[in-house]
Amino acid sequence: MLDYFFDILYNKHAVICILYRKVALFLLNESYIREIADHFLIPGTFDSITEIPTGHINSTYRIDYIISGERVPYLLQMINPNVFKNADHLMANIVSVTSFVRDKIIAKGGDPDRETLFVKPTSKGTNYYVDNNGAAWRLYNYIDNAYSPNTVESPELFFDAGYAFGNFQNMLSDFPADKLYETIPNFHNTAKRYANLCASVELDVKCRVESVRPEIDFAFARKEDSFVLVNMIKEGQLPLRVTHNDTKLNNIMFDNVTKKPICIVDLDTVMPGLSLYDFGDSIRFGANTAAEDETDLSKVSLDLNLYEAFTRGYLTSAGNSLTENEVKYLPFASKLMTFECGMRFLTDYLDGDVYFGIAHAQHNLDRCRTQFALVADIEKKYEQMMDITAKAYLEICGKTF
Repeated sequence: MLDYFFDILYNKHAVICILYRKVALFLLNESYIREIADHFLIPGTFDSITEIPTGHINSTYRIDYIISGERVPYLLQMINPNVFKNADHLMANIVSVTSFVRDKIIAKGGDPDRETLFVKPTSKGTNYYVDNNGAAWRLYNYIDNAYSPNTVESPELFFDAGYAFGNFQNMLSDFPADKLYETIPNFHNTAKRYANLCASVELDVKCRVESVRPEIDFAFARKEDSFVLVNMIKEGQLPLRVTHNDTKLNNIMFDNVTKKPICIVDLDTVMPGLSLYDFGDSIRFGANTAAEDETDLSKVSLDLNLYEAFTRGYLTSAGNSLTENEVKYLPFASKLMTFECGMRFLTDYLDGDVYFGIAHAQHNLDRCRTQFALVADIEKKYEQMMDITAKAYLEICGKTF
């Protein structure tokens, strides 16, 4: 319990450091960014720098060079040291995975510079550069003439998202996941997330337990769910996979012309895990009919049409590389990842809002209630989700579970 208490203190410190870093980066000028870029092997002549302000963790810039008369863009990022403590492990994972995917794309005649991120080396042959302040910088190819949507506007779009993340999983299905570093230990260890919640309830550092008894009881009633996939891993019933761990819609790049997905981005959380984690988190994020912090819980439900669209897209590209258990537990993973997220919000609320950023005093509690409402709706629709999954698996892959 003491270890967990110190984790809380560390997370609060990390949030402060992140805010400080954002202010410090605002003060960086173009000449400094260009000096950083000069440490990478970039042919041609420097042309321009444009800040990309959409990221919440790393600081990102587009840098353009003129090569043989053509403008060639690159993506330069400073890795946030307060979030990612070990740049060696982080970059080793990314280089291993993107190199593996790149070879697959080349083998099938695709465009490796457009269909995957790829790390560009420094002039010393390393995969990142450390500046005089100790900050780590990396350089990627830039996926031009593409966009990343933020909302699920149609089942067709969500089908394409499922196909994209399924294709990512399929291309890495024969990658030895145990060779990757676990850069965020126990990230989706739901048994540990449940234990963290129990510890926060016992400590009750902000005297909030009595005011959220219904939410605590909801979580405690689903204790056994927290152990299902964890135990299946221990028993060898689920294979270790390369997982993305942040399968939101806006981490897919879509082509401006075809409107089809071309590349998965934001690979900082790539590490060993379960394919079910990525699938479940996609459904939690994309098939919910309400915002993550919706206070009117009557608006919260699982859209079965969106669930079916994503499932069909996912199985179209990944179905034949998955085991029967991985497919059978897709509905359960949707529930579990939603439950895990709700537990995390509730834990943070009990701890005094030390991890997630909040806009008002009840924000984490609102988020928790929304997630738990979605869990409850998934439970009501669970048999329908199983039927949808089984039908899609049979029609697409010719298999049953």
